[in-house]
Amino acid sequence: MLQTIGQILPTSAARFGDKTALIFEGRSFSYNELEQLSNRLANGLRDLGIGARDCVSIYGPNCWEWLVAYHAIAKIGAVLNPINVMLTPEEVVFVVNDCKARALIASADKGEAVLDKKGATPLDNVILFGGKGKAPAGTLCFEDMIAQGKPDFEPVLVAPEALSTIGYTSGTTGHPKGAMQSHRSVLMNLALTANMHVKTAADTVVTALPCPHVYGNIVVNGAFFTGMTVVLLSRFDEKETLDAIQTHKATLFEGVPTMYMYMLNSPELAKHDVSSLTRCTVGGQTMPVAKMEEVEEHFGCPLLELWGMTELAGAATTNTFYGENRHGSIGLPLPGTQVRIADVEDATKSLGPGEVGELMVKGPLVMLGYYGNAQATKDAIEPDGWMHTGDVGKMDEGGYLYIVDRRKDMILTGGFNIYPAELERVIAAHPAVAMVAVGGQPDATKGEIAKAYIVLRDGVQADADAIRAYCREHMAAYKVPKRVQFVDDFPKTSTGKIMRRKLKTLDPPEERESTS
Repeated sequence: MLQTIGQILPTSAARFGDKTALIFEGRSFSYNELEQLSNRLANGLRDLGIGARDCVSIYGPNCWEWLVAYHAIAKIGAVLNPINVMLTPEEVVFVVNDCKARALIASADKGEAVLDKKGATPLDNVILFGGKGKAPAGTLCFEDMIAQGKPDFEPVLVAPEALSTIGYTSGTTGHPKGAMQSHRSVLMNLALTANMHVKTAADTVVTALPCPHVYGNIVVNGAFFTGMTVVLLSRFDEKETLDAIQTHKATLFEGVPTMYMYMLNSPELAKHDVSSLTRCTVGGQTMPVAKMEEVEEHFGCPLLELWGMTELAGAATTNTFYGENRHGSIGLPLPGTQVRIADVEDATKSLGPGEVGELMVKGPLVMLGYYGNAQATKDAIEPDGWMHTGDVGKMDEGGYLYIVDRRKDMILTGGFNIYPAELERVIAAHPAVAMVAVGGQPDATKGEIAKAYIVLRDGVQADADAIRAYCREHMAAYKVPKRVQFVDDFPKTSTGKIMRRKLKTLDPPEERESTS
């Protein structure tokens, strides 16, 4: 087992040499090339006086420069702070201040926007890439540092349990919190996930997952760890993704539910050969079983659902490629990870098979805590090491886990609990529905009511009455959404997850007024 993240590329370069490690926008990089590029930048960072335990932020879109920066930071023993590319400059200023970053490595457009807002940030160094060799005053040029740096570098070794990464949560309630991940938790996560999905050097993976996200991290670094070829897309586009799968004869695609739903609803799917795929993975959000079955039918391979969190450095449970793949289940815990279902009112009480409660996790994947936030850490992790996930779930007799929904997304209507994910699973099976999201709305009589937002399949029509009639056939009357709205798309996160808390922005003006 490797000791630090900084050892991933050196180890793989020694094993796989000139084998293609990365393909991005038509450019290919071998393992040796990525190793030397990251060595050059590592030397440049060290020359700036940045070293072990210093924090360095990365802020930019998916690209080869992002990955080179990530591994260069890891090699010098510094702490990684991958920043969501969708954050605003003001939000980035908060993050770099909060984690006390010594440097920011960013794409030129993103970095310059932060410079305009940075105010009193403690940044000593701003390094910009993609600016065509022209670095604004007070900044350094990434390309120059690569050109001037030496190609050899010996990774700085720190303890496996030492802080490797501060990954900030999405900040749905107030400011985001920085989840601290150890080197051990990141390395274990990518290694165990790769094992459960049987990843080998013979595989080629296509991914559009954002590099800063934990899911994107375990996909890319899990591939580098095992000698795979990564075809990295700058963003998700259904045609570009299908083109990449066909052109590179990908054996694996990894994404979130909306990516699969866009591809299923695209006429491009029938025009592309995706027969090279041997398995796919889906995570980040629950996916209706009906849609999973459609994916397997059209892609001709298993779709493995997994589940994880920033606080767990990636995945914590997954269905396996070599075992039973239970649709609707997030699978089994990764080896060495303990899970249980706890009473939502008393976390010390574990529930039995089939009972619904909060999913809790314990083991080496659990974060070290929230950076600089002792109270939030205490709230999240019990004294005996069990971590609250905030997800409501259940476990069957065989140990397979099922997510019911996020606790904070639950809708309380007339004294009954409604879980949006349950409604979404049912509505998604309607033949006219391409995608669906369910949110809660205030109601004077019932407290809250459920509303379904639906994207229809291309060329297919349906009305609200038909959707509600279908729901009444498949669920209790109190669960049937009281309102249905047809939309063109949903507000989404950088990974493509639907943002339920922003569904209200799709409401017509008169409805917003009535519920305000």
